[in-house]
Amino acid sequence: MKKALFKKQLMESFSWLYMDKKTGKSRSLKGLVLYFVLYLVIFGYLGFIFYFMANLLCAPLCEAGFGWLYMALMGLVGLMLGVFGSVFNTYTSLYRAKDNDLLLAMPVPPTAILTARLSGVYAMGLLYELIVMIPTVAVFIMRAKLNVPAVIFTLLIPIVLSVLILVLSCILGFFVALVSKKLTNAKIVTVILSLAFIVGYYYLYSKAYNMLQAILSDPASLGNRVRSILYPFYCMGRAAEGDALSMLIFTAIAAVLLGITYLVLSRSFFKLATSNKGAKKIKYREKGFRRESADRALLTKELRRFLGSTTYMLNCGLGIILMPAAAVALVIKCGWIRDMIGWLFAGDASAVSLIAAAGLCMLITMNDMTAPSVSLEGKNLWLVQVLPVKPERVLYAKLKLQLILTLVPAALVTAAVLFVIMPEPLFVLLIPVCVVLFTVFMALFGLFLGLKMPNLKWTNETVPVKQSMGVMLALFGGWAVVMALGGLYFAVSGWISPALYLGLVCVLLAALSAALFARIRTKGAEIFSSF
Repeated sequence: MKKALFKKQLMESFSWLYMDKKTGKSRSLKGLVLYFVLYLVIFGYLGFIFYFMANLLCAPLCEAGFGWLYMALMGLVGLMLGVFGSVFNTYTSLYRAKDNDLLLAMPVPPTAILTARLSGVYAMGLLYELIVMIPTVAVFIMRAKLNVPAVIFTLLIPIVLSVLILVLSCILGFFVALVSKKLTNAKIVTVILSLAFIVGYYYLYSKAYNMLQAILSDPASLGNRVRSILYPFYCMGRAAEGDALSMLIFTAIAAVLLGITYLVLSRSFFKLATSNKGAKKIKYREKGFRRESADRALLTKELRRFLGSTTYMLNCGLGIILMPAAAVALVIKCGWIRDMIGWLFAGDASAVSLIAAAGLCMLITMNDMTAPSVSLEGKNLWLVQVLPVKPERVLYAKLKLQLILTLVPAALVTAAVLFVIMPEPLFVLLIPVCVVLFTVFMALFGLFLGLKMPNLKWTNETVPVKQSMGVMLALFGGWAVVMALGGLYFAVSGWISPALYLGLVCVLLAALSAALFARIRTKGAEIFSSF
């Protein structure tokens, strides 16, 4: 039974690779190979970035006698990326999986279910960690002069480090579960905590070059800090140099933390997995009932679905946060930005306007609620299908959700951009029009993909939200459209003015949107009603 549970969990975690989300069946050999190559290219590209970073650090630190510091720092980066890759689905995988009730009703110990769930979290964390640690270990073995024990310990370090990633992911997931148990609506708290993690991560990433310079200029000072504050990573670095005692300590720390984490989870898993999130009992009070239109009720349903899922909000609604944040940053840094524009684009205000429009469109792509919205209906799709409303009205509600949640923050950042760049009067009109039309296009494009590539057989909502081909195409497809339009302008810039080009882009977006809307209203509605 345990073997079956492990197999089931691992297959679910990596279903994005071998399963066709549209049919719910395994991909053909050709499709499997294509997807494997695609993700191999993506992960390979990320690995090359970390290989470049490892090359910058390894040789100078090893020559200075601080090879252990190199492994400690790269291990810390691997830890951060591993937690970043697995932490957002830890809570749903452990406590809010759709088949928890089914598994708990079977004659299977809850601890066996917990162990199987943890295997999925561990596998995802290990996958992301290896993107960093494979180039890290390869560079270290090539650059440093290692003896046999050092090589063995260096190869074992990623396995031990992945245990720490599992522990940290479980701690955050456990905290979220406790908060959810006590609060009636803990989704916003989860989003805030997750966004804080993302902001911190990308802040460190943006400061990476300065940090590298500081590390190479004074490795001894940083080494003392790592030894005193991050002792497990100090032991990990020393183990990579062949110190058996340090390897033993590092492994023991990871094992003890894992044991404590498992003990706490095993005692609380059943209670948290079957809890009602601590919803308070509500005393019935007679109230008047306000009648709503069908369209308003459907839109309210979509909004509640969005606000009721942390995974949905974080992965498909980041633009709601990023656009107002960008607006504030633009206003605060207004003077500096204007100086940079004057230095880089002196006498070419039209180019600035086009770049601003492209930047706004890139921000808009961060919202893609419509792409997974059909799949998120899941096995409850029949509930909206039997309603006395036309299928297209259900689809319109999904469109309205993305339009409302995107146009409002987009208006703020657009106003900030216009305030900062102070474009010509014609661009003051064209840029907002382009923003509105691109928002409409992206909402329609995402819904079109969602209807073409649905997955209604998921057991974990992270599958349609994070592992859906439709969501990936909606995001990267939006980027591709913006870059293609930018490249096209450079090709025709000698024959057409920037204002006219942006106007033609608006016409093109309007035409594409009209075509997509007509398709969704007719063929899309038929597809939706036939699921």
